[in-house]
Amino acid sequence: MNHGDPASLQLHSSAHDLSPPLYSRRGYLLGGGALAAYIIGPFSGAVAATAAPLNVAKLNGSAGGKRFDGIGVVNGGGATSVLLKDYPEPQRSQIMDLLYRPKFGASVSALLVEIPGDGNSTQGSMPSHMHTRDDLDYNRGYTWWVLKEAKKRNPKLSLDATAWSAPGWIGAGESNGRPTGQRNNSEFWSQDAVDYYIKWLEGLRSVHGLELDAIGCRNEKGSSISFAKALKAALNSRHFDKVKLHAFDNWGPDKLNFVPAMLKDKELRDAIDVVSAHTFSEIPASAAIVEAARRMGKPIWNTEDHVYKKGFDCAISIVNCFNRNFIESGVTKIVNWYDIGGVYPLEPYSEDPPAVLAWEPWSGHYKVREAIWGYAHYGQFSEVGWTYLDGGSGKLDKGGTYVTLASGDGDFSVVLETREAKARQIFRLEIAGGLSTAPLSVWRSDATEQFVRQSDLNVKDGRATLTLEPGTIYTLSTTRGQRRGEFDDIPSSKPFPFPYSDDFSSYTNPAESGYLPRFTADILGAFELSKRPDGKPGTCLRQVVPTPTLSWAPEWQPYTIIGDSNWSDYEVSADVWLQPGDTAGVMGRINHVGTGYGSIPKGYYLELHHTGECRLIAIRGKKDPKELVGDAEQRKLIAAGKFEGEGGELILDKAKAPIRSNSWVRLTLRMEGKNLTGLVDGKSVLSATNRLYSTGMAGLLAGQDDNRTSTPYFAGLRLETTRDPAR
Repeated sequence: MNHGDPASLQLHSSAHDLSPPLYSRRGYLLGGGALAAYIIGPFSGAVAATAAPLNVAKLNGSAGGKRFDGIGVVNGGGATSVLLKDYPEPQRSQIMDLLYRPKFGASVSALLVEIPGDGNSTQGSMPSHMHTRDDLDYNRGYTWWVLKEAKKRNPKLSLDATAWSAPGWIGAGESNGRPTGQRNNSEFWSQDAVDYYIKWLEGLRSVHGLELDAIGCRNEKGSSISFAKALKAALNSRHFDKVKLHAFDNWGPDKLNFVPAMLKDKELRDAIDVVSAHTFSEIPASAAIVEAARRMGKPIWNTEDHVYKKGFDCAISIVNCFNRNFIESGVTKIVNWYDIGGVYPLEPYSEDPPAVLAWEPWSGHYKVREAIWGYAHYGQFSEVGWTYLDGGSGKLDKGGTYVTLASGDGDFSVVLETREAKARQIFRLEIAGGLSTAPLSVWRSDATEQFVRQSDLNVKDGRATLTLEPGTIYTLSTTRGQRRGEFDDIPSSKPFPFPYSDDFSSYTNPAESGYLPRFTADILGAFELSKRPDGKPGTCLRQVVPTPTLSWAPEWQPYTIIGDSNWSDYEVSADVWLQPGDTAGVMGRINHVGTGYGSIPKGYYLELHHTGECRLIAIRGKKDPKELVGDAEQRKLIAAGKFEGEGGELILDKAKAPIRSNSWVRLTLRMEGKNLTGLVDGKSVLSATNRLYSTGMAGLLAGQDDNRTSTPYFAGLRLETTRDPAR
């Protein structure tokens, strides 16, 4: 874009500017003494239009205001970056640049990550640093890598974290002897969980060289006053006294019901540094809550908002969300779920809402969504520690919002959006109190083009005037250095490679990949690279979580997926090594992994128990497809869904196969049209005819009951065309 092109947007400085009018390429007068909008007619010159309404923002640099604690994203709350870890360079670095590099792309100033806990937390699961009470490894998974890479790009980035799911051992000593499967998630509120959090912080500091700025009690699982007090005491006594504690990160109309207790309980008030909750864009904080937080000197944070839109509507809705969070609820930090869609398209929320789609590591292809430029209108023009300038934020008379952020040394930025506006309107700044009167840079986005710099807006006699178009984002700023960052070497999209194989033995340093193999996406549990059970050198794959987790969402049994949801006739095979009590399986035609709250899939699987018992099963999602579970958003999705037939397991065939203990057994699931065949060590053992599912991905699974999770080994994974078993 040639920013000096006279056809590009031109802006006049104030209502007293008597210079000749200049027109934008869309043909309307901007600024000027009459504060009127004009439309260039198709036949002759300019035709006067109705005078646009005037909005005045009086900015005073000495007015003060609330501290700006950042805008940003969540990484996690599901295995949101599982495929990003497998991207080649330079594409992987490019994707991170687009989110976290200052004055380049989204340039977010705040990042909240999930503390991985082995359980499903929307799309999938991430491996914990402590699978058991006596286990500890600070190299598992990719969350450490995301934090380091993001902070490397922006040393000023605010870091925050909390848990969704947690390993099943947490709280077990306080469960009164109940079996694991009968335990309640409320048992997370325990000393075990306090110690678990502190251990994670110690690894973040000692191994990865990072300090957390804030931590939450737990994501969307109620509240515990005693836990908040215990966690704060531990933070203070174990050298993490600078880490702010926010609470309690819930959604719904009662999400802030704990605030009155803070007013009465000094110990609780001292423990909770930040009042926090989710989705203020849906349910704002009441005036009473805002006033209570003010009286206590506590900021209000939105630790997860949702903007699930497509195209430019997503970008402008992000700005609308950020602006309204402050204007309506006094929220000073807002993070949206989530940043980078490094998940398979089959998984829930894979395309809406992430800013970048990164689901093709085998090709290096990725896609930048318009959403990224919504973040950029904030992120490239502000920093944590600035101030929401009193008197500089509000709603526009004819639809839209604006927020002013000031640096404290004269610089300021005004972020505006007119998503709900139906007509043009005038916006006038009146600048005083030591704020800079240098020309304002103007950046604009609409449905046609995003994040384009316009001609600077001059300030005259402390005033600057701008005509606002409907459906548009604007940022006006005294700062410079912004850019519309992009890369021109994005590889072309390619399908998942087929046939495909991985014997899991070629990973010479498993810790470098977080102990996770290429291209698998764990939906529940943790399928990690491990030592072989047969004593031979090299690695294999193992599901390592030994007990059911305290999962954020309803569980099924551990499984991981791989491949292409368009595959139809193929076979999936793997060698499995079963210990006493173990069950393992191979999966095919997986076409559903839950709606975002619960992980029961749809597809087929061949299951083998260590006794040789085999089953061929069609799994049809949760047993009662119409059961309303999850938050209001999930319940709405379920209510709107179409369900045919029953849910749950449909056993298609079962048999017993002669297998040897302490040895590898090869399982093969063959799918040819309606014909399904289960093979054990190359011999057909099970068969069925079923028409439920014609396409879907492949996977591996481990059995689970109320008290125990199987920990089988896997090797020799192959995805290939079907072939005659006699060959």
